[in-house]
Amino acid sequence: MRLVSRILDINLPDRQSAFLWGARKTGKTTYLKMRFPSSIVYDFLKTDLFFDIAKRPYLLREWLLAKPAHLLKQPIILDEVQKVPEVLNEVHWLIENKQLQFILCGSSARKLKRRSTNLLGGRAWHYRMVPFVSIELKDKFNLLKALNRGMVPSHYLGENYKMSLKAYVEDYLKEEILAEGLARNIPAFSRFLEAFAYSHGEITNYSNIARDCGVDAKTVKEYFQILIDTLLAVRVEPFRKKRSRQIITKASKYYLFDAGVAGFLRKRHLEEERGEEFGRAFEHFILMEIYAYRSYKMKDFDINFWRTKSGLEVDFLLDRGRIAVEVKGAERLDKNSFKGILAFKEEHSPQRSIVVCREKERRIYKNIEVIPYGEFLKELWSERVV
Repeated sequence: MRLVSRILDINLPDRQSAFLWGARKTGKTTYLKMRFPSSIVYDFLKTDLFFDIAKRPYLLREWLLAKPAHLLKQPIILDEVQKVPEVLNEVHWLIENKQLQFILCGSSARKLKRRSTNLLGGRAWHYRMVPFVSIELKDKFNLLKALNRGMVPSHYLGENYKMSLKAYVEDYLKEEILAEGLARNIPAFSRFLEAFAYSHGEITNYSNIARDCGVDAKTVKEYFQILIDTLLAVRVEPFRKKRSRQIITKASKYYLFDAGVAGFLRKRHLEEERGEEFGRAFEHFILMEIYAYRSYKMKDFDINFWRTKSGLEVDFLLDRGRIAVEVKGAERLDKNSFKGILAFKEEHSPQRSIVVCREKERRIYKNIEVIPYGEFLKELWSERVV
């Protein structure tokens, strides 16, 4: 992991604090150690520290007030801060009265929000760490490897990625969520994850998933919200610019935060870059790159999908439909590959219509840009797509 330079750039002015959120094992702690090597760090995964601060949060204030001034010039890092919500009152006081800087790192703000915890009232900027992205890996990037292993750093770079994925799903996605009190019925939540895996990236039918995992639809919606709040999934809403009886406008799609984790839950292993399963994983990977770009570059644009009741679809619409992006895993496209994007183009006239695929050369088909995925990713990260 030390050999991969992360694109996230936390560059704080004097006296400015920040939250850094991200799913477990995305590299937050490693990044902060490298970016702020002189910072004081309190890691609340350490049991003794956790119990001390949980019982007596004021200890943080007393410890820091006793530190020499030169040690307080760098931001003070509190890792896994969601485990001790009460400490944020002390952080607030230290920011206001002693002008100290903090970086508050964690895997979910859900617990803090549900307990109406002090989130510093705008005194801290928000950053997010995601798994590796293609531009970070450079010549280490391999598409099939990324889809099978995922882009979580230790999974992508590790030797025994299958065991790492198994441990991640069983120890974190299930047990850790139960330990945080986010889901009470862990067997039902486990069944939900399996059911979700097989509807991953498709229009969500809450009732069908509820039936598969033995709970009601309301509980399934809550489970999806847990994944969103713990940064383990993203929700893509349908495009609603024009109302029409022929367009799906209510049902959402959900994608897990990492293609490797989704693949493990689906019991999927890709041997080659072809077939339906490859196409689904490839679409997922492109979406995660777009989400990461939006987050790291501090952009503010919508990501939607468009689908008619007859089955015509465009995978991703960016910036209120200004840019239409269809993802195809094929190495050679035929005219049927363009049906959905042509239909959307005819109705909404986007500024750019793009098909991302595995063709070798860039070309134009009926004013639709056909772009090899490597070129698309380079354009995306150089801010030439949106």
